Amino acid sequence: MSKKVKRLRGMYDVTPERVWIWQRLERIVTDLLQQYGYQEIRFPILEKTALFHSAIGEVTDVVEKEMFTFTDRKDLSISMRPEGTASTVRAVLENGLIFNEPQKLWYNGPMFRYEKPQKGRNRQFSQIGVEVFGYPGPDADAELLLMTSRMWQQLGLENVRLEINTLGTVDCRAAYRQVLIDYFEQHTDVLDNEAKSRLYTNPLRLLDSKNPAMKTIISQAPVMKDYLCDSAKQHFQQLCDMLDACGLAYDINQRLVRGLDYYNHNVFEWITDELGAQGTLCAGGRYDDLVESQGGKSTPATGFAMGLDRLVELIVDKNLWQASSQSDIYMVWDKQVDEKNVLALCEQIRSDIPGVSLTMQLGAASFKSQFKKADKLGAQFALILGPDEMAADMITVKAMQKRDIAQQQMSYADMVSFLIKQLPCR
Repeated sequence: MSKKVKRLRGMYDVTPERVWIWQRLERIVTDLLQQYGYQEIRFPILEKTALFHSAIGEVTDVVEKEMFTFTDRKDLSISMRPEGTASTVRAVLENGLIFNEPQKLWYNGPMFRYEKPQKGRNRQFSQIGVEVFGYPGPDADAELLLMTSRMWQQLGLENVRLEINTLGTVDCRAAYRQVLIDYFEQHTDVLDNEAKSRLYTNPLRLLDSKNPAMKTIISQAPVMKDYLCDSAKQHFQQLCDMLDACGLAYDINQRLVRGLDYYNHNVFEWITDELGAQGTLCAGGRYDDLVESQGGKSTPATGFAMGLDRLVELIVDKNLWQASSQSDIYMVWDKQVDEKNVLALCEQIRSDIPGVSLTMQLGAASFKSQFKKADKLGAQFALILGPDEMAADMITVKAMQKRDIAQQQMSYADMVSFLIKQLPCR
């Protein structure tokens, strides 16, 4: 016997008992995005590795450690997308979408990072991301935050808090970068190897270290707000004023940086304490210089990405949603009835009740077995077709969920009218 082939570490299957959660989650989020005027964009899973090196940054965890990268048959370095912003920027430039025209875009799909798998973090993970181009003011950032707040409400999520910070402009960030280098140079004996390797390449990431031995020196490090230029201060204050006016609560976290080099000005994270170490549900910020760095003209931009895997875990852990019926109608038929007639009847019902979910027993089975399957699917009604019904040109209708509806035989026309009234959204 051949050895079973198992899935790769860090990859996962979504089986039918959970697929409905993913579908409902995606439907709620994408419906909300459309209500706010965002349009979907789709781009490839594979990109040239050079895109992520230039857009994300050479000294980030993603580029240094986490990308799935290989060489194709023509010796071109190719990577599976680790995030969506770089690909979106490439796509809008290549397709001329932001030539003198702002864009509000969203995407949904799998991303890939080679990291240690743990709860809420897989090597393949799904993200819904939003990218906004052409709006320089903090009103675009405020809309993103207000929209995600509404999203948590519609998903039924509680205890999700918002943390925000500013990384300033490129110029004041550069000044702050040197201040951090000078500060941490005085504490090299406390820095771990990773921090030492980043000290001169990406010192802001030291503020994001989870090493408990560095906690004290990080807490005493200079903060960005003391080195902001006036325009950066004004931009961030305007964002805070807008959130205050809309009643959206937030915390200013001076240690909040983002793991990718392209961020500037406002950054944010939505966090829960109910998923352990992997508590960030949604994160993002502004990246006003990324489009120009990728060959486009200077274009202000902002956005976020949210991990669907973590949202599903949270929904399951908190038992927030109950499974809905997987079938409106289950066709129960007697083996004495010719199966081709049953098939034809089911097709006619699907035509006469548009959108109805109707499941038919394929192959003969006992009534008991068929009713068990109808129960398992949560069917609202069972239609029973036996020799007596065939002889009388009638169908027996049995309510599976509503006890107050008596079982009765009906003509086909009466059955269709009855089910249209009883089933929702018909």
